[in-house]
Amino acid sequence: MSMRNHRIFKGIVAVIAWTALSSNAWSEPQESASPLVLDSLVAGVLRENPQLRSVGAGWEAMLQRPSLERTLPNPMFQYSGMDMTSGGNWPNTEEKRFMVEQEFPWFGKRGLRGQVATKEAETTQRDYEAMQRDVIQMVKESYFDLYGVQRSVTITRADVDVLERMETVATTKYSTGEATQQDALKAQAEITMLRQKLYELEQQETVLKAKINQLLNRRPDSPLGSAVTAPADAFDLDLEELFATARENRPEIKRAQAEIERNQAERELMKKESFPDYRLGVEYRNFRTGEDMMMFSLGFDLPIWRGKYKAGVRQAEKLIEASEAAKAATEQQTAFDVRAAQFGLLTAQRTLDLYKNALIPQAQARFDASEAGYRTGKADFLDLLESERFLLNARVMASMAEGNVGIQAARLERALGTDLKPAAGRVGENK
Repeated sequence: MSMRNHRIFKGIVAVIAWTALSSNAWSEPQESASPLVLDSLVAGVLRENPQLRSVGAGWEAMLQRPSLERTLPNPMFQYSGMDMTSGGNWPNTEEKRFMVEQEFPWFGKRGLRGQVATKEAETTQRDYEAMQRDVIQMVKESYFDLYGVQRSVTITRADVDVLERMETVATTKYSTGEATQQDALKAQAEITMLRQKLYELEQQETVLKAKINQLLNRRPDSPLGSAVTAPADAFDLDLEELFATARENRPEIKRAQAEIERNQAERELMKKESFPDYRLGVEYRNFRTGEDMMMFSLGFDLPIWRGKYKAGVRQAEKLIEASEAAKAATEQQTAFDVRAAQFGLLTAQRTLDLYKNALIPQAQARFDASEAGYRTGKADFLDLLESERFLLNARVMASMAEGNVGIQAARLERALGTDLKPAAGRVGENK
């Protein structure tokens, strides 16, 4: 190889090696907006999301019902007067009556009604918590999808710059007769393909940002910065511990249990409905002539239609049976969700490990071999271009796989009903 050819070749290799060895160049997307931190984003969505606010307000409203159910009904005040039909002096009658009457449910009824209302409020609370977990999952899935896409965009943009410099070198070599025009044309075609791929990635980025803005209750075109929180790379995924965590934290299981307890309280209330409510009253009578009088009264309901109370008890018992079966079905569905999400996360972790520890090193070795072959004339420009393309694809796939680890972890957290805690000392660092 001549000294001139050697210098030109060194220029190509230096440009390619700049991309191959620079880790920060393709992992730090540049954004005009502030960096997007996951914890802050989740907190913002939980605070601003209109659907969550609606369900949360409904839950807060339900919290007032137990107090309403435990409170006595309003007492009744009654005024009446009595006089002769002929010659009477209305309304200044001969006799005036003032009566106050208070109704009292049978002993224990008010407490049971309050207990029923408390459990109904708890079911609304569990619905709210389940929606919270749904929203958190959507936020994290969108965030880590954006994380992978933004890094893929940066990798691809850097590679376009490299190919443009390679095209310049190839064109220079062609002008001096040291290479064919095909080398420059191949580089140009590769640049065009990368730009088309870049358009697709930028479209994905725009859609993901619009989705995150929707969750934040903002305009879809509101600015968002770079996703800088890397997904944790290791978790304790013991299946039995995950099952136990889900049984303890899953909102749907808690809701099913609250429904059982609500129906049990309803059954006890139905049993007491056959006991009469009673009324206590006091009446004061004022006479124009003669002494005033005071009278006390006591009244009872007459619950003689026993059939409807027995039917109410049977209905409550069937509702208990139904809610117990619903809880069992929820527990089975939860176990399935946990197992599927756990294996999905394991697969994502293994895939990322495969890319980082096998595919990228293999792609780098192939590129190095192509470089050496091109230096000695045993490989052409197309082979060098293809090896560079393979290395680019390996890096893009690794970036997307890293985001997928975060997505799968979010799905497992939804199945568990709580956040996963990364294994000690192995939390993913911001890149």
